[in-house]
Amino acid sequence: MTQHVTPSRALLALAEAKVPRYTSYPTAAQFGVLEEGLYRSWLANGVAPADPLSLYVHVPFCRDVCWYCACHTRPTRSEARLSAYADALMAEMVLLHAAMPAHGGISHLHFGGGTPSILGGEGLRRIVARLRDLFGIRSGAEIAIELDPRLMDERLTDALAEAGFSRASLGVQDIAPDIQARIGRPQPAELVRAGVERLRRAGIAHVNLDLMYGLPGQTARHVEASTRFAAALGADRVAVFGYAHVAWMKPHQNAIDASILPGAIERMEQAEVAESVLCSAGYAALGLDHFALPGDSMTRAAMAGRLRRNFQGYTTDDAPALLGLGASSIGALPGGFAQNEPDERRYIAAVGAGRLPVVRGVVTNEEDRLRARCIERLMCEFRLDLREVPPSMLPEIMHKLESVRHDGLVAIDSGSLLVQPQGRRFVRQVAACFDAYFRSGTARHSVAV
Repeated sequence: MTQHVTPSRALLALAEAKVPRYTSYPTAAQFGVLEEGLYRSWLANGVAPADPLSLYVHVPFCRDVCWYCACHTRPTRSEARLSAYADALMAEMVLLHAAMPAHGGISHLHFGGGTPSILGGEGLRRIVARLRDLFGIRSGAEIAIELDPRLMDERLTDALAEAGFSRASLGVQDIAPDIQARIGRPQPAELVRAGVERLRRAGIAHVNLDLMYGLPGQTARHVEASTRFAAALGADRVAVFGYAHVAWMKPHQNAIDASILPGAIERMEQAEVAESVLCSAGYAALGLDHFALPGDSMTRAAMAGRLRRNFQGYTTDDAPALLGLGASSIGALPGGFAQNEPDERRYIAAVGAGRLPVVRGVVTNEEDRLRARCIERLMCEFRLDLREVPPSMLPEIMHKLESVRHDGLVAIDSGSLLVQPQGRRFVRQVAACFDAYFRSGTARHSVAV
């Protein structure tokens, strides 16, 4: 295993700092009340006839909620409840379609949660078919889904393949039984292996695995074993996320023994081990926490400077409009960001009454869009041509950058801002220098590393 150098006091402070994840800008912390009428105007005027669409479908249910989870989800075993929710999704699709002008069809379709497969293979096939009828799905579109390996069987994977799914992400987190017990997710490694093989037999060739570091009782050796396992399975992409202990927002995380959570030094070591193992196995390190095989579309996009970042994390999705479907889902349009009603019952009631169920969001202006582009390029490429920054904004940003330059995280050379190798894990702090809204200590975010 890689030998580690103890980080400096300054780097430790940076690792423990709480900053946004920057899956959007402005971030959700800036969201306020959003009227349906304004959202309808964004839909009517924000898409051109040839523009591709990206759709995100949120399914906020699991059989059981894992203790580490920070997603918007809840446990259920009620088929009636799931059926009512699926009907509401279908109703929202019709409302969205009626509000949209002509467009170029769906280029990216992503099902997240929760556990989307809780709707069943036939339910998912029905939803995709309806989306295809209403919006059209472009040739070569990516249709992706997040899966729980514990809820996979041949019937499900065959239905996904028949519906046209081309990529699946499996939640693994850690393969060690002792770590799984501490996070409330018993999941034998062989179950994951069988799930990957089942997907490939069904013809869903692109498989992602999601891992985590910073879990209770986890060590660098645990992370090393899990990343070796992911590489041995030949996953096309591997995401290695840092666990965010946000028990004030997700009370079920109180089931985790916070006294045995790894500290900043241990978390940094774990992140380094994951990168070392995966890069040694031939994966390309992309952005803050993603790794992909050389032939994967995400690697190709990164090499061409086309890697993007949205609410699903790093992506190849370059559609100008991302529409959110389902309770709590977030969409992005040229006019701003829009979030649906998070409460399941109120969401169902809204669409049942013929209303688009948006309740929160934020209007974006030209400065927001300029700052968003700078932040996205830094998060994706670790560099930025400062000539893209308007002169009126540059003095404020340069002043903020001084501290991270003093810490050795960035260098400025011939008008380019370059995130240094030792600064890549702290790129969220660099991005924060371009954030006009962020004030350290005024909002609760996850730690940087």
